[in-house]
Amino acid sequence: MLPERDSPTTGTPRSVAVAAAHLRRLLGVPIPEPARSSRPMSRHVSAQVPLRALVLGVVVVSVLGVVVAQGQPHGSAPGSPSEDDVSELLDRVAVVSQRPSVPGYERDCTGASACVFGPAWTDATTAPGGGNGCSTREDVLARDIRAAPADTASADTALADGASSDTVAVTRDAGTTTRCVTPTGVLADPYSGRVVDVALSGTRAIHIDHVYPLKAAWDLGAWRWTPDRRARFANDTDANLLAVTGTVNTGKSDSTPADWLPPDPARHCFYAARYLTAAITYGLPVTADDHDALSGAIRRCPG
Repeated sequence: MLPERDSPTTGTPRSVAVAAAHLRRLLGVPIPEPARSSRPMSRHVSAQVPLRALVLGVVVVSVLGVVVAQGQPHGSAPGSPSEDDVSELLDRVAVVSQRPSVPGYERDCTGASACVFGPAWTDATTAPGGGNGCSTREDVLARDIRAAPADTASADTALADGASSDTVAVTRDAGTTTRCVTPTGVLADPYSGRVVDVALSGTRAIHIDHVYPLKAAWDLGAWRWTPDRRARFANDTDANLLAVTGTVNTGKSDSTPADWLPPDPARHCFYAARYLTAAITYGLPVTADDHDALSGAIRRCPG
């Protein structure tokens, strides 16, 4: 989701407008029939016909390949936002020369740790979904795990298009009791495209990723924020959180786009849009190297 502009008081976008559907084009290249002749064809000429037909076929396939390359985005996944939309975000984000290393970052909240972003997945924030009785992790799992479709391609499309899940994170009985439900279905990893059957694997192998990493946010300005704003950022399900496979999340760690892009190049556009959304929503910059990497990722977006 992409904000048209962010609110300086809450950090929440007033409107989020990048959910463009994947462009699908149908190509049709007519091939004319060869001219017919009334003269009988010699055996020598007839022997050359299969070779000529083969050459013509190669030429036609080559032309089709050029048309496809020019008419389609360079491998963007279904649901990827448009190049214009993401380029607009890239133009808006602040750019700094490099990422400093600011001391004082501690994620752990046990013992004497600083716990600078608050307890992990706390429900006690002003972030979207905060205060609903379920942890932030439970909220994200309920949103991103979909009811199992007939095939894996449908699962991927359902995630990209934002289809609703049949399960919800919160149910209320008589308006008083809150019960958090662990959803079942499939997760289409937004970074790799891998489809995970939660009924078989469980949710332990599914991580919640901060698209704009917490450590990077700390280094690039969050160290100045109030504790409440940092807790909101760490639990903002709309702007900065995605359910992903644990292997991918571990590989990403606290890297920014200059050092990490999704393993599936078709998902670079989606990732660039989400990263820039989080940055703009909270007034965080990107480094010059990140800007270059994001610019390259945007070239994979549909035109």
